[in-house]
Amino acid sequence: MSEGKIITVDEDLKDILVNSATIAILGLSPKPERDSNMVARYLLEKGYNVIPVNPVQKRILGGKTYPSLADIDQPIDIVNAFRNPVQIMPHAGETLALKPPVKTFWMQLNIENREAAELLTAAGVNVVMNRCIKVEHARFF
Repeated sequence: MSEGKIITVDEDLKDILVNSATIAILGLSPKPERDSNMVARYLLEKGYNVIPVNPVQKRILGGKTYPSLADIDQPIDIVNAFRNPVQIMPHAGETLALKPPVKTFWMQLNIENREAAELLTAAGVNVVMNRCIKVEHARFF
């Protein structure tokens, strides 16, 4: 298995966004004023398949909500995390258990976890940290 990498170059970010269709959003809030909800709405408008992950909600933005990544029954291209940095490591482990493998683990603005990034990249998953997927998408497209 080839190693993943920590993505910092525009060309690589754009490539991820172009070649991904399904995005699981960890910590997606049902509240429209929350960043996670705004980002999910934007991604839906841009044609992505958004999978809400929230253990206390049944449906968010019209989509079935899953309590954890392990409960999702379809391939995921990007895991997009709206979680506290200290909560990232368990999600990294969950991500590595998914089959088929996830291509990219994306930590939103102000979210970085180097230990999780090292674990994920060693297993072949690309990692984006401290960047908003909505902002990056809008910047390119």
